[in-house]
Amino acid sequence: MSYSLKDRKVLITGGSKGLGWAIAQKFAAQGSHIAINYASDTEKARTASDTLRQQYGVRTHICQGDMSDASDIQNVVASTTDALGGLDVIVSNTAWTRFSSFADLDALSDEEWEKCYRINVLGSLRLMKAAKKIFESNPDGGVFLYTASTAGASISGSSMAYSVTKAAGLQLMKCLAQTQGPYIRVNSVLPGLLLTDWEFIRDWEKATPLKSIPEVSHCADMYVSIAQNKSMTGQQIEIGMSAQSTLSKIGVSVLRANSHDLGNRLRLVTHPLMNKISNSQHLGD
Repeated sequence: MSYSLKDRKVLITGGSKGLGWAIAQKFAAQGSHIAINYASDTEKARTASDTLRQQYGVRTHICQGDMSDASDIQNVVASTTDALGGLDVIVSNTAWTRFSSFADLDALSDEEWEKCYRINVLGSLRLMKAAKKIFESNPDGGVFLYTASTAGASISGSSMAYSVTKAAGLQLMKCLAQTQGPYIRVNSVLPGLLLTDWEFIRDWEKATPLKSIPEVSHCADMYVSIAQNKSMTGQQIEIGMSAQSTLSKIGVSVLRANSHDLGNRLRLVTHPLMNKISNSQHLGD
């Protein structure tokens, strides 16, 4: 029998927009109660929360918190547990990057590398630590899902720091899966690219085996499927083809591309979920 998501309490970081919002809707459609963590856009989070309650009849909660801050993470988990009456599933979906050329080793400061690591790696470790005892006290244990990236499985992405920290995040999930069972299942989803330059999209589609690019809804579906699968832990599921292999077929070098041009052509490299991009980007606000 699969793990039923009916009446489960689900915390989604960066859950008010993009992929996080799509995931929230998918879990709510299964009857899960949803806590939406966000960084700064309170109005967006409230609108998302209201929509879930009205459309799916589930209980919701919004909680502001910076995933680079240990105390904020503790507070987000605590407030979710209090508001929803428990916690069964965490989707660690927040990330940070700044578009830059891999070839330019001075493109990102030490502080930016550290910020990328704090959010993309330490944030998930801290979420697990905060939820561990809660998960282990649940009759059916707990589920931890990590939004990784094809950038973590290949030399690609919006910046070297993003690629390196997403690779580290994947290894962290494997370590957690190996050590935190049998009551906690840990898995990763690796989204591919969502492109907004239509000419570039056509080239991308031609270079992929399926002749298509990943859709946000396809990525979100995978989180539900993995959460329901009681026999699965320590796995990483890639949605779409890796950025490196596909870009090489259409003559774009991620490693040496001008960061401004790359940012314009790949509106969100290896994280298919936003319609707007700035030079510095907090993903999943």
